[in-house]
Amino acid sequence: MRKSIAFVMLMLTMMIVTACAPAVPATTPAPEPAVTDVAAPDATVPAEEEATEAESVGDLTVVRVGYIPVTIYAPLYVADAKGYFAEEGIDVELMPVQGGSDNVVQLGAGNFDVAGGGISAGMWNAADRGIEFEIALPLHAERPPLTTPLVVSKSRFDAGEITSVADLAGKKVAVNATGAATEYWLQKALEQGGLSLDDVELTSVGFREVAAALENGSLDAGMLGEPLTTLAEDQGLIHRLTDDFLSDFTVTVIYYNTEWATANPELADGFAKAFLRGARDLVGDAWYDEENLAIIEAYTGVPADVVGRASRSYHNPNGVVPADDLMMLQQFFLDRGTLNYSELIDVEQYINSSYAERAVEALGGAVEE
Repeated sequence: MRKSIAFVMLMLTMMIVTACAPAVPATTPAPEPAVTDVAAPDATVPAEEEATEAESVGDLTVVRVGYIPVTIYAPLYVADAKGYFAEEGIDVELMPVQGGSDNVVQLGAGNFDVAGGGISAGMWNAADRGIEFEIALPLHAERPPLTTPLVVSKSRFDAGEITSVADLAGKKVAVNATGAATEYWLQKALEQGGLSLDDVELTSVGFREVAAALENGSLDAGMLGEPLTTLAEDQGLIHRLTDDFLSDFTVTVIYYNTEWATANPELADGFAKAFLRGARDLVGDAWYDEENLAIIEAYTGVPADVVGRASRSYHNPNGVVPADDLMMLQQFFLDRGTLNYSELIDVEQYINSSYAERAVEALGGAVEE
């Protein structure tokens, strides 16, 4: 594992400790879990580095990967730790950022070769501005119990103040960032109580601040991503109001820098193959294997025990990108007025399924999820 991982791990350990004490504001920026799309460029990423100038480390070629150090990137961690990327001649250089939409911008600028990130309003607006990228693979999908549930204060739930989604009418409810997929999450959650976003006072609160805001009464409900949900639950701070408002919905993908992929087709194919090997190692109950949990802990700083108890993400082992899910999110953002254009963009022009198809063939064919 590269030296940069050790440094990231030190910082992440500090972040997790801070997140466990929600009453005290953190001074170190914590990564947002699950579906976050807060655009905050990471200072460690060089602004004008050429993407197609491949760097070598021994017999391996460096591939720079933008990511958020949370559990939904599990196939990436597993593939790296188990040597799958190395077998494809790749030395993965993990480059952490705060949000998925920032990944797309950094990718288009040539700072990353590959990036994982969410389908956000920022991603669609970047596409409208002409930023080039390819969607090569799905990153994760959600199934109940969801990794980002709608939560309320446990004390208020126990007191009978807020016990159902319908009780949130007129209340202050938070997403982690406007224009992020969590807005769509909240809309679907509110529909379970016959409400919509127009029926609540919508605000933005970072995931690591939600539990404290609920506890002090400045917030009535909020979307909260794993593993912070489980950590806050362990402390008796929150109650999951609903975590089954979506099923088999893909919200994050793996992006390729188009120029890099064109100049390095063998690396692009090798990355897809290694990533899908990692995804296949996590199918079903294999997610909970001690080795996999230990790997996820090593790359995120989240204790293996918490990873094993937290709501998990799902990863398509055959690399199929569901275009309908992506278009549904675009329509939602268009209806919300957060896009800088008025006609839907056809996402199919950005999806390049050939990488996954060649990887699946090389791995011996498709497998069951």
